[in-house]
Amino acid sequence: MTPTVLSTWSFGPVANNPAWEVLSRGGSALDAVIAGASAVDNDPTINSVGIGGLPDASGRVSLDGCVMENPDRAGSVACLRRFANPCEIARRVMEKTIHIMLVGEDADRFAEREGFAPIGEKGLLTDYARGEWEKWIADPRNLDRDKYRGWIPPLNVEEKARSGPSQSHDTVCVLGVDSTGRLAGACSTSGMAFKVPGRVGDSPIIGHGLYVDQEAGAAAATGNGELVMGTCGSFLAVELMRRGATPVEAAVDALTRITKRFALGPDHQVAMIAMAKPVAGDEKWGGWASAAIRPGFHHTVTDAGGTRVEAAQRVLIP
Repeated sequence: MTPTVLSTWSFGPVANNPAWEVLSRGGSALDAVIAGASAVDNDPTINSVGIGGLPDASGRVSLDGCVMENPDRAGSVACLRRFANPCEIARRVMEKTIHIMLVGEDADRFAEREGFAPIGEKGLLTDYARGEWEKWIADPRNLDRDKYRGWIPPLNVEEKARSGPSQSHDTVCVLGVDSTGRLAGACSTSGMAFKVPGRVGDSPIIGHGLYVDQEAGAAAATGNGELVMGTCGSFLAVELMRRGATPVEAAVDALTRITKRFALGPDHQVAMIAMAKPVAGDEKWGGWASAAIRPGFHHTVTDAGGTRVEAAQRVLIP
């Protein structure tokens, strides 16, 4: 089996490079996807994930994330405020407890008991993120609205009419398959910028932002989380693959469900990546795919041929 890493958005090389290092040494898909997600978490220039993430409306950064290998091998944390790598902590939840999900201050306490190092005195909020929040709290018109288009609430009807998802930043999702043919996925985010405190989107919810089943495939979603949550998007895509759909068919059908069940605004965007299950002894692996509701989404893929940042293979609304 040829190892492969697939991740969301054009910052994907930050994730794919360390993930590929793990896979190229014969490491597991789970180790690889967590290494990839954590690398994005630790990059303060990426302001939608980990350190550097933009805060909620109260000025506090909270992180969500999950990992998954199978229905009986999944872990998740939400609303972390003192630790930077939710996928690493989610793995510990999976491996050290009988639970799947921990949230809030108790998730922070669990991470501390497990020996993870808190982020430090400055916390998760960088000077840059604090400055953007201070601009927003003083007057939302102070922000560079185009820079955060599709990621922060529009000011008014006129702005909503001209907004779009092409500049939005979002969740990092990493799917991987290792040389043994085992799949794994990781998903990490700081959530919607200036969200209502306590809001949790699709990213850490098993079956919404991420789903993996060794018997069917893997899928992950990014974009407006509430749209994904309303359709159990990643679970739906994997179930479609279980019934015989290719990865691209599954991703397109799952996104089509969203377009049919929601009244989409012009700034609504969801994208999905999917991987087929490998079949032992079958070199004709079904591969992977990406799709998006609107233009602007890019995936990053790494395999024996190198790393490529590419536009979504299918776009529902040109």
